[in-house]
Amino acid sequence: MKLPPRSLAFLLLLSCCIVAARAATAPDFTGIDRWINSPPLTMANLRGKVVLVDFWAYSCINCVRELPHVEHLYETYKDKGLMVIGVHSPEFDFEQSPSNVTAAVHRMGITFPVALDSEHATWNGWHNQYWPAEYLIGQNGQLIGHQYGEGGYLRMENAIRLLLGLDALPDTAAANGYTPSADDTPELHLGSFDQSGLDSSEDGHNGKRHFAAPVQPAPNHYALNGLWETTDEYAGLLGAQGDIELRFKATKLYMVASASSPITLEVTIDGKPQPPVTVQGSRLYTLFDGGTDGSHLLKLHIPAKGLQVYSFSFG
Repeated sequence: MKLPPRSLAFLLLLSCCIVAARAATAPDFTGIDRWINSPPLTMANLRGKVVLVDFWAYSCINCVRELPHVEHLYETYKDKGLMVIGVHSPEFDFEQSPSNVTAAVHRMGITFPVALDSEHATWNGWHNQYWPAEYLIGQNGQLIGHQYGEGGYLRMENAIRLLLGLDALPDTAAANGYTPSADDTPELHLGSFDQSGLDSSEDGHNGKRHFAAPVQPAPNHYALNGLWETTDEYAGLLGAQGDIELRFKATKLYMVASASSPITLEVTIDGKPQPPVTVQGSRLYTLFDGGTDGSHLLKLHIPAKGLQVYSFSFG
């Protein structure tokens, strides 16, 4: 029996790790501080359109990799009945700044509407727990399904196409996006709230401490050298200079960091100098792109106090 488009989309989502929601009306956008690229929107005035709601944060590497695909969906189908809403729900305090988010939206070339959910009111209203997370809503305002994390881009696009009455696109591996290796280093957080991977005889609780790096940190661990202050969200260099060493396995290395004045970092990978990285402002920085997956040792020399490091992530 041939199924109508909504049922086809439902089965497609359900079969591909996108969990379908049965007869649930999509929650509204609440507690939004500001809208970018659009006047305020509500689910009520979006009835009749297929809606894709994307929860993201601008320093999240998984979101950064996903956003071009979300932008592609918006630009391809906005004139065919699709509306995309990006709900920016911050992971770190600096992502609550409207000017920081606005700059990131322009830097990333995002043209779809973005709602600033600085206090996580909409995040909580949708019972969301992930960056990124996509929720697909049908023309009648009912939730069709959701996708957590990266990937599944073609599956989501075909679900949208079927809801819009369009034929599905053929499956290709390239269309489904980046897939990390199972043994790549997981994301490491330096703040005490969600700290992971610190290799030190000193504890990582909040406060000021002199750290001395070991001969070499353990795999998937980092080590600090110098006088640092640990807070809930970050480790900040208080001394005149300091270092971070990190043993990781990945193709690419990213760092979420902040500095009120420019600080140029000396980056060495496996003993080989890399292009220096200047940190100014609060965002995600690329430290290394090796081209192929492999195990590496990072040595990061910080020549001045004031650097705040939130996390390392990998690709």
